[in-house]
Amino acid sequence: MCTPLAQFPELPVLTYDPLICTRCGGVLNPYARVDYPSRIWVCPFCFQRNPFPRSYAGIGENNLPAELFPTYSAVEYASPSANSGLGIGFSNSAVSGLSLNSGFNARAGSSSSLNRNWGDGSSPSTARANMEHRFSKLEGKSWGSNPNMNQGWANGSPRSMPSVASASSFSSLSVLSGDVRGVGPAFVFVVDVCSREEDLRALKNELLLVVEQLPESALVGLVTFDSMVRVHDLGFPECSRVVVFHGERELSADQVQQFLGIYRKRYQQPGKPPIIQNQGYLLPVSECEFSIITAIEEIHCSTAARPAFRPLRCTGTAISVALGLVQGCLSNMGSRVMVFTSGPATLGPGIVVDPDRSNSIRTHRDLINGYAPYYLKSCSFYKRLSQRLSDASIVLDLFACSLDQVGAAELKVPVENSGGFMMLGESFESYEFRKCLKNFFSRDEQGNLKMYFDITIEVVTTQDLKICGALGPCVSLQKSNGLVSENVIGEGGTNVWKVGTLTNKTCIAFFFQVGDEQKIQPGTAFFIQFITSYRYGNSGIRKRVTTAARRWVSKNSPETASGFDQEAAASVMARLAIHRMESCYARDVIRWLDDALIRFASKFGDYIQEDPSTFRLSSNFSLYPQFMYYLRRSQFIDVFNSSPDEAVFFRLMLNREGVVGSLIMIQPTLFQYSFEGPPVPVLLDVRSISPDIILLFDSFFYVVIHYGSKIAQWRKLGYDKDPNHENLRKLLEAPEIDAEQLVAERVPPPKLIKCDQHGSQARFLLAKLNPSVTQNSTYTDGSDVILTDDLSLQVFIEHLQALAVQGSEGRHHLCPRNLNKASPEEIF
Repeated sequence: MCTPLAQFPELPVLTYDPLICTRCGGVLNPYARVDYPSRIWVCPFCFQRNPFPRSYAGIGENNLPAELFPTYSAVEYASPSANSGLGIGFSNSAVSGLSLNSGFNARAGSSSSLNRNWGDGSSPSTARANMEHRFSKLEGKSWGSNPNMNQGWANGSPRSMPSVASASSFSSLSVLSGDVRGVGPAFVFVVDVCSREEDLRALKNELLLVVEQLPESALVGLVTFDSMVRVHDLGFPECSRVVVFHGERELSADQVQQFLGIYRKRYQQPGKPPIIQNQGYLLPVSECEFSIITAIEEIHCSTAARPAFRPLRCTGTAISVALGLVQGCLSNMGSRVMVFTSGPATLGPGIVVDPDRSNSIRTHRDLINGYAPYYLKSCSFYKRLSQRLSDASIVLDLFACSLDQVGAAELKVPVENSGGFMMLGESFESYEFRKCLKNFFSRDEQGNLKMYFDITIEVVTTQDLKICGALGPCVSLQKSNGLVSENVIGEGGTNVWKVGTLTNKTCIAFFFQVGDEQKIQPGTAFFIQFITSYRYGNSGIRKRVTTAARRWVSKNSPETASGFDQEAAASVMARLAIHRMESCYARDVIRWLDDALIRFASKFGDYIQEDPSTFRLSSNFSLYPQFMYYLRRSQFIDVFNSSPDEAVFFRLMLNREGVVGSLIMIQPTLFQYSFEGPPVPVLLDVRSISPDIILLFDSFFYVVIHYGSKIAQWRKLGYDKDPNHENLRKLLEAPEIDAEQLVAERVPPPKLIKCDQHGSQARFLLAKLNPSVTQNSTYTDGSDVILTDDLSLQVFIEHLQALAVQGSEGRHHLCPRNLNKASPEEIF
């Protein structure tokens, strides 16, 4: 599980190019062996001997560049030379050189990691002074006196480091003629005008606030749609002018650009931006702020739909037109097509349902039985759009606010593969939608939007590991080498992946397999390196290099158990399960999970053969079976009472969340608040419900505050407002404060539900609790009862133990029926 752009305070940012191995492409890191007299470093991945460039002439054991510091297993390169070559805002002329000392302490003012203790036991300030002293004196010479040292730790022959050019005036003609200095990301708002008047008014207000928050260099465009698609010309100040496309037509990028009058040069110099004529559909905010504000304010609801008919929406055509517009104006510069809709597509490519309301929208049963006539065709259309999005580094975001489905299931592939954001809400007037947009366009201290675009992730490993693939918001680039395994998992067959965008919390699961086990020696080390290139704000291309080292152990070594991370294992198994759900029935996925769990328990459990009462799991394994129990009952596999759109949303969020968030989705947390003390975690069990306590339940997608019957009665009688019952007031406030904090920290924010014991809303809590007490229980001890046929965790573990202690001959395949609905005799 890897978070490529995770934020941490001690990340050194280096303003020079990385040194790359000439054979495998690995980057110089602390695990490389260095021959200081010969100025040669040995790649730890392929053992290739690589010479240091002339600018590293002064390297020594007491004089190391940051990338060789043992504490810097992750470094980030912000190379001015790379940025100037890409035309991201750096001057091509060299203004001034940087001394080696300034090159080594690159970004010292902005990165606290360069001021830290280097491991000599001194204070940070002393360590820095000692380091500067070492760099100021070597062989009796100052660093600045060496003509080869004036250029910083640069790769290649000495040259001056180009400086950042001052921002110049920005015009659409200059940008679209190939000069892309100062260009920010591009945003095309695709607005559904079939929404209710109240919803559309709220959406317009939020979009106006978004325009105010955008940097002046950001490009904006506006597309509205109902049965027709309208592209607004923001560069025509005399009056409102739009180009109209028919909603039933499937248009290619060339057709869209031809109708809009945007013409690319078919032949251009390699490495230079395409030359495009001036146009007015995608302009910087500084030039079209008045036009875009006016166009948004003039958006109005389309003609109301006929009774018993749905509004005519051509969502697929609108997305295709917006994509063609961006493809014609920008190339791999970081762009987002943001779709705001309040209903399903009923017209043109990507159609979800007929306009006639007598035809209901597709359900899970319809998808399984083949009764969704448009589903496969629409998915195929959006898969073609997904390839176009990937090729042009464009991100597709979906903001859907409706009480009904909108077609998110069909849109899943382009949104997920591009790394886009998906939100399913009830109304554009809701707090959840407003918070999502506000967080979406937040900025950092330098004023840059907190967005990362045009990302590639390359993985380099040692020869004893093979790369199987990745699961997450990424696309395989099909670049294979000797490190790529024939066993493909997810997006495989490559060691390089592309992502349209990432956040600093997006997590991707990478899969590896052991190569030739016969040649592996226990105790030897192996290495994995992640090289992530991305574009951030106007600062150009950056490259983050993270190197991990691990040690091989023998098969039966006790270190295998001590090194097992059961939380990460559960998260990975959840991703594998939802990946299988795309091509298998739920019962087959549950069967696969059960089979894997039985083999796991049989291998790592301590027991006497054929005696279940002797079965034990060590502490590093003990929680894993219950993680699998709750995974089998989760909304990711059991889609009962959820629509196809909701199931896709849940799985999309799981596929990019880290270990902590994934575990909350799989096994929600439950805290108890009482008069006896501070809140404490309790078992996710129906027996945890009591009349005189309050429960705070967090399942990631919704947060429930559950009041016991006595607490609810006291609240209704107003006892909490009586000064004599101050403790009750504080007890009622505590879970609300914690719940508000959970809602504030998460994007999209979870739904907050407040319910009383035995109330109708309590179903959100009861559906996730372990049904240890049901209508079939003989002894309830005054506990709440869950009316269900599902098996309890205790029964599940008992049958797991019985099967784990059997020999391989005694095991049998799992029953094809859903375990949750099976009787105890049919569990396995």
